[in-house]
Amino acid sequence: MAGNYNQRMAVGATCDKVPRVCVARGSTGPDCCNKKCVDTWSDRNNCGRCGKKCKYSETCCDGNCVNLRFDEYHCGRCNNRCNGRKSSNKKNYKPSSCSYGMCNYA
Repeated sequence: MAGNYNQRMAVGATCDKVPRVCVARGSTGPDCCNKKCVDTWSDRNNCGRCGKKCKYSETCCDGNCVNLRFDEYHCGRCNNRCNGRKSSNKKNYKPSSCSYGMCNYA
């Protein structure tokens, strides 16, 4: 037969019938949601689980819907954590903040 096993398996196969197609090379994700292979760690329409949609202003990071403009752990992009900083007198520690996708802005 022509082609490798994964190519032959993927032709006409949907993940609800053949779940292995989602882990095959070239798949869009390892999880099967509504007969489509997706990555529930980053898919806005299947964030963390099948069918969980993020709001318009949110992005899916590590399976959680977050607002990249104000989330301290995902500031501006996924997994960009804002760290705290010392104040001008170097004794007081100021907590981290995320404003408009920038850490410790203003």
